[in-house]
Amino acid sequence: MMTLRGMKLTHLYRYHKVLSEVSLELGPGECFALFGPNGAGKTTLIKILSTLLQPTHGSIEIMGKNSREHRMEARRFLFLIGHGTFHYDDLTVLENLEFAMALRGITPSYSALMGVLDRVGIGPFALQKSRYLSTGMQKRLALAKALLAKPNLLLLDEPYVSLDEKGMKMMNDCIREFLSKGTSVLMSSHDRAKASEVSNRAGILQNKGLREVPLGELTNALF
Repeated sequence: MMTLRGMKLTHLYRYHKVLSEVSLELGPGECFALFGPNGAGKTTLIKILSTLLQPTHGSIEIMGKNSREHRMEARRFLFLIGHGTFHYDDLTVLENLEFAMALRGITPSYSALMGVLDRVGIGPFALQKSRYLSTGMQKRLALAKALLAKPNLLLLDEPYVSLDEKGMKMMNDCIREFLSKGTSVLMSSHDRAKASEVSNRAGILQNKGLREVPLGELTNALF
C-alpha cells in the first residue's frame, strides 16, 4: 500500500491558481525532497497533504484513507512539523510532550519521554516552559513529538531552518531513523545539500506544477 497518494491536486486562492494538477505518490521508507522558488506553493501543498487545507480539486489518500471523506482517520497516520510550533507556552517542555501524545492516545513512560528529549538535545530543559525556548529548540521539541508519535507519514516544511549545524545533523539522523522503520517523509526545503543527504527522490514545484527530477540534477537546476 502507498503511504501517500495525491491525485491531480489543484488549489485556488480566490481567482489565483497556486497549484495545478499536482500528483505525487510516496511509498514506505521513501523520502521526497520538494524544491522550488519562493511563492511556488510548497507550503500550500504540504498544508493540503496534511489535511489542514482542502484542495479546490483533486484527492488525497493517506494509508488508503481518503482525506476528504475520512479526514480524522487519515490524520492518525501523519505528523507535520511546519513553521508554527503548535506548543503551549504555559506548559513545560515535558508537559507539552505528554499532552501531544495524549491527544494521539499514547501514554509514554517517563523514561521514554526523557529519552526523546535527550535525543533531540533538550533534555536539560524538560521542566522549562516552552515560551522560553529559542526557535531552534522549539523545532527540536516538535521533532521529539514526531519520534514518539511514530507516524506512517512525516511532513516537514523547511526542517533545517533555525537549526544550527549540530541540529541539522541531528535532524537528518532522525529522518534516517524514520525511513529505516518504514515511515515515508516529504520535505520542502531550500537547502539542497542537506536534503539530498537523506532523500531518494526529488521534485521541483514551479509554474504551478510538480516535475520530478533525478537527485543528481539538483545542483545545476535553476528555479
